Amino acid sequence: MTEKAISKFPVPQLADLPEDIRETMLTVQEKAGFIPNVFVTLAHRPDEFRAFIAYHDALMLRESGLSKAEREMIVVATSGASRCSYCVIAHGAILRIYMKDPQIADQIAIHHGNADISERQKAMLDFTVKLSRTPEAISDNDHDELRSHGFDDEDIWDIGAITAFFALSNRMAHLTRMRPNDEFYLMGRVPPASKQA
Repeated sequence: MTEKAISKFPVPQLADLPEDIRETMLTVQEKAGFIPNVFVTLAHRPDEFRAFIAYHDALMLRESGLSKAEREMIVVATSGASRCSYCVIAHGAILRIYMKDPQIADQIAIHHGNADISERQKAMLDFTVKLSRTPEAISDNDHDELRSHGFDDEDIWDIGAITAFFALSNRMAHLTRMRPNDEFYLMGRVPPASKQA
């Protein structure tokens, strides 16, 4: 059986990458046990890789009124709306781990309105999906609805910025036909092998 391509575009070898990008990937590999295919795929253009990672980290790692799980909910809902299998599968794995719930990511990707989440989180994802699908329809009423659930203006910026950033990510994944790593499928569904004994 031949190995399936992870991208429609050329994928650089780790040894051929600039040192800073190689170090980023090795750090992720040490923590996760593998290098996510998004890293290798986007490293096709090193300057764009650096900008992508910097903006990702600025949005997803900053102090915020949104929890880490809520940020991942936004990614999964946005990616579900865009039918982006890479991001649904990869970020769904992260969401399952944060929530300690093997079902939550599938629920949110398919229909967040029926997911086992709070009304506040459903309102957040209503906004996310609307911004993903019909951004021109966003109005002051949408902002007011979020405020009625306790989100402030900085939270609303975060929700919008994460949605917008992952619209870019989703489209790059579609463009490149990015294939999710096999490891993502079981993450957050079954205990890691080292803990199964």
